Amino acid sequence: MPGENLSRDEARERAELLSVDGYEVVLDLRSAVDEAEPADGPRTFRSVTTVRFRAAAPGASSFADLIAPKVNGVTLNGRELDPAAVFDGARIALDGLASENVLVVDADCAYSRTGEGMHRFVDPEDGEVYLYTQYEPADARRVYANFEQPDLKAPYRFEVTAPEGWQVWSNGVEESREGQTRRFAETAPISTYITCVVAGPYHYVTDSYTRGDLTIPLGAICRKGLAKHFDADEVFLVTKQGFDLFHEIFDYPYPFGKYDQAFVPEYNLGAMENPGMVTFREEYIFRGKVTQASYERRANTILHEMAHMWFGDLVTMKWWDDLWLKESFADFMGSFALVEATRFDQAWVTFANSRKAWAYRADQLPSTHPITADIRDLEDAKLNFDGITYAKGAAVLKQLVAYVGRDAFLEGARRYFKANAYGNTTLDDLLSVLAEVSGRDMAEWSRAWLQTAGVNALTPVVTCDAGGRVTELAVVQDGDELRPHRVAVGLYRLDPDGALVRYARAEADVAGARTAVAELAGQEKPALVLVNDEDLTYCKIRFDEGSLAALRSHLGSVADPLSRALCWSALWNLTRDGLMPARDFVSLVLAHAGRETDVGVLQMLHAQALTAVTHYAAPDWREQGGKVLAACALQELRFAEPGSEHQLTWARFFAKGAATEGDFQLLLGLLEGSARIDGLEVDQELRWDFLLPLAAHGAIGEEVLAAELTRDDTASGKRHQVRCLAARPSAAVKDQAWAAVVESDALSNALVEATIAGMQQSSQRGLLAPYTERYFAVIERIWADRSIQIGMDVVRGLYPSLQDSQETLDATDAWLAAHESAAPALRRLVLESRDDLARALRAQACDVAAAS
Repeated sequence: MPGENLSRDEARERAELLSVDGYEVVLDLRSAVDEAEPADGPRTFRSVTTVRFRAAAPGASSFADLIAPKVNGVTLNGRELDPAAVFDGARIALDGLASENVLVVDADCAYSRTGEGMHRFVDPEDGEVYLYTQYEPADARRVYANFEQPDLKAPYRFEVTAPEGWQVWSNGVEESREGQTRRFAETAPISTYITCVVAGPYHYVTDSYTRGDLTIPLGAICRKGLAKHFDADEVFLVTKQGFDLFHEIFDYPYPFGKYDQAFVPEYNLGAMENPGMVTFREEYIFRGKVTQASYERRANTILHEMAHMWFGDLVTMKWWDDLWLKESFADFMGSFALVEATRFDQAWVTFANSRKAWAYRADQLPSTHPITADIRDLEDAKLNFDGITYAKGAAVLKQLVAYVGRDAFLEGARRYFKANAYGNTTLDDLLSVLAEVSGRDMAEWSRAWLQTAGVNALTPVVTCDAGGRVTELAVVQDGDELRPHRVAVGLYRLDPDGALVRYARAEADVAGARTAVAELAGQEKPALVLVNDEDLTYCKIRFDEGSLAALRSHLGSVADPLSRALCWSALWNLTRDGLMPARDFVSLVLAHAGRETDVGVLQMLHAQALTAVTHYAAPDWREQGGKVLAACALQELRFAEPGSEHQLTWARFFAKGAATEGDFQLLLGLLEGSARIDGLEVDQELRWDFLLPLAAHGAIGEEVLAAELTRDDTASGKRHQVRCLAARPSAAVKDQAWAAVVESDALSNALVEATIAGMQQSSQRGLLAPYTERYFAVIERIWADRSIQIGMDVVRGLYPSLQDSQETLDATDAWLAAHESAAPALRRLVLESRDDLARALRAQACDVAAAS
């Protein structure tokens, strides 16, 4: 990625010099459907951009951003510039600026196969071509010339010429059409990274939202091949529920006119908050039966992106240091809005169980950073779309609501929007308004929570008298940075029916190394003490020995779903930290997961149990651990209510853990129809779930997978087939997969991801061993030659994590020592993978010790 980076200092200097008045972007996309591929170079489209801007210092120099194979012409204030002299492949040099300027750039830009810029997808089902754009943090420059930084906002007008029969959408409404050319209304001032174009023979469904005098046209978009699966009515329902809530609590009308939502193929992200034209990964359109957890995730994403219309699009961070200003808020609001406005009223359980697990992992990596991060350049920014910026930030905002109160928090948001509409802000802008409405010292809170890294552990210490009464309950805080926590502490006992129920609760402000919770003195001795009951703060929960013993016997009996999810989360953190043997966590799953009523929590437990066996268990116990998990899954599958979402969840878990010849024969029988489990419908998606382990263990071959693709000759089917083909246990297959990803850039982003996922099978450690040395030999070249997204996928995905030995750790250290000058973002990825491996080795040592 040489020459494509942009530093914070460069952006600051350019923002001090330039103000942008507007863009006119003219795109000709008719080349998207040309049958012949170019003989030389990438397939391109014509992009003509006119930018009107002012310079604070006439005569000064600056630059515009553009990544394109060819620039046909550059004109600055009527003066033609030689493209060969001013364009270096990523920047256009602009010298001798006037106080008011007009820049016109005529370029041939490349269609993308990586999900960055103007992505082009050919549907294998019907041959139709679909386009969409994706820019964050800085890929608008792959589609049109611009000043690519968030604080140079401007209005935009797009004009798009598309193939006959296509539909086209952009941020603004369509104003006029002449032949195959459409002109779109000028937008409000927005940043480059949230401009958008979607074009192709998409399926389009319309609706509208009305609130008082406000009417918002709604649209829902997907490929024609997915139209039969598209539940647009459900998408519109959540959309309207979100608009109702946000208009009520934000007291600021939605500012961007229409609201289209497009579900697009080969999408790298969950979704993107382009105002008026939100894009989502099309996997949110379900081709088969899924659980309510999947519908909840989609609804959360819809509401997350909608929250961005105010926090991110209307008010935007100056630079990527304050990325959290939009992402933490939207992540918090996604769960908040689910609970307040939709049928998914247990969303805080999902947040505690799933989103915070992402945060805990990220916050313990060597690359951990404060929520307000130090983002030196665009490569740093790309890597900081992480569990800290999103999930930890959201957890801290949840804690802030407990700290200042819900009403004060929402009033602060209202004032923030009105004071900074269409502008750019920093942390100080938010803190000042929160201090104003709450009367709290936000500077100290910010220093503790936003400007320091790491996670604290909170442990209860209980002292009881001879009569079985609590004399003191204290909370001990560990961590490099001790923080103020507003927590609820719950005391639990067994009721006559055998359920663990809460009988006492107290809220306390935990500060410093040890805090006594005086209100709980005199209570009867608890079976379980749950620190951070109700999940008010961000911390790792620890247990005293009595509580841990109670959970071993009665975890499935914890009556409250959120309390139970918090206990599972705490036990998983103990396992990851090498404080609980992996086999003990697996035993807890075997004993109690069958009673879990929340299917999202159950799915998380399944994933964690597989991780425990694959990475954290003693190597000589892995096979046994896998077999007992598969046996448990099969038992629960047979016992589950026929046709229930729990039955489907156990079926998928059984497939992932299948380990014996009997397991494989059952999967084959279910595929062929010779075996049956009452109520289990083996639809197309479940068929692929069953085929993957069969391919990975050599129970089926290429011909079976080819036949399955014939049965499911779709984009999704192709991804599944590629994954299964790469999973086969053959040295030749692994070499082919490696070459397809590392030695060629022919695969799209989606097929790169599928190939890597298929290649890395935990049952094939021996086959994968030769790739450790090859990995370290190629990653610097991959990072230099490929886009950031593909570089990230390859460096993360092909790291030899399954070669879990000190030798692999040493090889990683040797590469890091020999490449101190490598790109910081690349070194960060390698350091993170190294840390995961070191953690796995510590956990394995814990498990070995438990067996001795």
